Amino acid sequence: METTTTLLGDYEFEAVNPAGNKVHIDMREPGQKSGQSPTELLLSAVSGCASVDLVQMLKKRKKTVNGLKVEAHGSRRDEHPRAFTEIRLHFILDSPDATQEEFEKLGILAATKYCSVAGSISSDIHHEFTINR
Repeated sequence: METTTTLLGDYEFEAVNPAGNKVHIDMREPGQKSGQSPTELLLSAVSGCASVDLVQMLKKRKKTVNGLKVEAHGSRRDEHPRAFTEIRLHFILDSPDATQEEFEKLGILAATKYCSVAGSISSDIHHEFTINR
C-alpha cells in the first residue's frame, strides 16, 4: 500500500494512491479551509473503516440498512505531538429490524476487531449507538 503526497500551497497538499484516487489535505484556519486536516482525516478514516465492516455484518445477518451515519469526536493532547487521547464514535443506524443489542455488539466488533485504522492508533475509542426507525 502506498500514497504520494504533494505540496499544492503553503497549507494545502494532495495525496494520491496508485489508482489515482485523490484526497485534499488543508491545514488553513477553519474559515478558509477547502479540505480536511490530517487529524480530521484520521477521524474520518476510523469512521469509514468501522462503517464498512458494520454494514456488511448487518447485511450478512439479513438486516435492513437504510442508512448509517457516524459522528466522530476526538480529544487531543495539549502538548506536541498532539495525539488523540480519546475518540468517541456515535453510530446512528436507520433500520427497521436491527436490534439495539446486535447493533452494539456488531458495532464494537467492527470498530475494535476488524477496523485496521482503529487498530493502528493507541487512543481509547468509545462507542455509542442509536437506531432510527
